[in-house]
Amino acid sequence: MTTTVRVRYFAGARGAVGLSEETVSMPAEATVRDLVAELGGKHGEKLTRVLTACSFLLDGIAVRDLSTALPNGAGVDVLPPFAGG
Repeated sequence: MTTTVRVRYFAGARGAVGLSEETVSMPAEATVRDLVAELGGKHGEKLTRVLTACSFLLDGIAVRDLSTALPNGAGVDVLPPFAGG
């Protein structure tokens, strides 16, 4: 059994991946941490470096614990730190 997750990339994460969005299939028991590892493995070192500084939203809610389970059909936003003023 698998879980399908829609991943949206913003700012530096989008630049590292070259995509604004993709759909990823994960094992049914996958967590946000598992997804982060999968994305880094899939897209390489450039994204892996960006992911270490990112925040994540799971269906619009900030993820504080990367061991949070990924429900099937969830949306995960990958948010690098933003600068601005």
